Amino acid sequence: MKKNIVLTLLSLVLISLLAAEDFRLDILWSNDVHGGIDRAKATFMNPEFPPQLGGGASAATLIKHVRSLKGPNRDTLLFDIGDFFQGRPVGTVTNGRAVMDYMNAIGYDAMTIGNHEFDISPADLIETLRMAQFPIVSSNVVYTDTGEFPDYLRPYTIIERLGVKIGIVGMTTTDTEKMSFPENIRGIDFLSEKEELTKWVNHVRRVERVDIVIVLGHAGLPYDVEETYLTRYDNQGNPLFAERTAVWGYDAQEIAREVPGIDIFLGGHMHRGVPKPWIDPVTHTMVIQGYAYGSNLGWITLKIDPMTKTVSGYESPAIREGSMITLFEDQFIPDEEISEIIEAQVAIAERGMDEIVGSAGLYLSRTNVDAQSLMGNTVVDAMRADVNADFAFLNLGGIRADIAAGPVTYRSVFDVMPFDNMVVSFRCTGEFLRRIIETRVAGGRHGLVVSGVNVVYSKKLPDMERVTTLRIGGQPWDPNRIYTVATTDFLMQGNAGLTLLTSVPAEDITYHQINLRDSIVRYFRNNSPVRTRIDDRWERNDNARPSPEMIR
Repeated sequence: MKKNIVLTLLSLVLISLLAAEDFRLDILWSNDVHGGIDRAKATFMNPEFPPQLGGGASAATLIKHVRSLKGPNRDTLLFDIGDFFQGRPVGTVTNGRAVMDYMNAIGYDAMTIGNHEFDISPADLIETLRMAQFPIVSSNVVYTDTGEFPDYLRPYTIIERLGVKIGIVGMTTTDTEKMSFPENIRGIDFLSEKEELTKWVNHVRRVERVDIVIVLGHAGLPYDVEETYLTRYDNQGNPLFAERTAVWGYDAQEIAREVPGIDIFLGGHMHRGVPKPWIDPVTHTMVIQGYAYGSNLGWITLKIDPMTKTVSGYESPAIREGSMITLFEDQFIPDEEISEIIEAQVAIAERGMDEIVGSAGLYLSRTNVDAQSLMGNTVVDAMRADVNADFAFLNLGGIRADIAAGPVTYRSVFDVMPFDNMVVSFRCTGEFLRRIIETRVAGGRHGLVVSGVNVVYSKKLPDMERVTTLRIGGQPWDPNRIYTVATTDFLMQGNAGLTLLTSVPAEDITYHQINLRDSIVRYFRNNSPVRTRIDDRWERNDNARPSPEMIR
């Protein structure tokens, strides 16, 4: 009898200990994939001998492994944080349908949408998003006329795992309005990230009675996280300024501090991974984000108290990588089933991509130094040559890849310029041309990628008076002369802060119907081996004084 009582007591103790053990919720996520579900070389690690990345098929291997850990006290969620298709051929050519097929096949639980989803027409975007076999969430994207959510979106969804009720709230950066073609977002409003998240996080907490809130937010942390925080808030987390003056949307750090009730914010948009979460010292909201182009998969394990159903901590799967798992193909052998799905789509999308169009005489890097890069200079030189312009310019962020020395294929050019920007030229006075340059060196801006000019500017001079020397085609700038200027349709729409371009009269604009990629291809065909240089086209000199023509 006593033996049975002892065994019963031991069993009760064991059950109690098991009940007290934290649940573990493995959260996997991708962000800013930009069509990178195919195999790729990790040139960002080693340009000369890049390791092989397995893309979506290697991600599938890792996802299936994590899901195999499922048990009574452990489960998994899989999310995407937006910008999921526009960038690589398999994503761009199919308008994202190939990437959506992949996401359906591996079983995503939810996603939000990013700014680059709006690079295609509304009809094409809707067709792609309606393929999703999982909810798409964004709490701040609504129709202008009705204030209602588009039928392909909802503000949140609720998922239950381990008996825990989890609210998944989405958010799309309001920067989208400044980074998209107006016709693609006509009729859509991007409401304040902070206001809408505050409303909907409060809703899922109080009305839906969720235990945990996860935000899928297409926004990221600032590069200098701690330093930036101290310029915004005091030691108690109080704002240092009565009003927010930033022209860009709220970033993930501001949301974490100013929107209460979020347990973890999964971010993106910045293309910069954070190995372990940054935790706001006041709200204790965790923020974490991954790298881009399908190079990694995020993985963080939330520890959940089974009694209170609240987050009690977290674990990262790796010592060095933390939560950023690089998808090396030799480490994560591509899943055969998923690989077949991806490769079939790649074969269709990449016909003709490996045609050699020329050669590079040296490594053409996109890394900017004082508004110049070898790759950037090559692109604007190509644009200017193709339409016989006096001056060509592009925004600094418009160049998306390097080109290695040696043969150059159409694929190489596509990687540099994955977006369907078209070459546009217009006629303007020298004074208007100067204002374009001044706009991009005003405040904290760092210039433009330029061709056909020599610019010297000083940051010590007042805004709109910073250009001290300007030569066009080797000749002194003339404020009254009419020049021909080349750029892209994206910038002509007033993006990248160049709203003054929208004032150019229609009769002075020529739409050449030339894709910028084709201009670059022609440049390589006609000038190979291309040996672009960093030259005197752009120079910052804070001690410079205005030249005589600038004074006049």
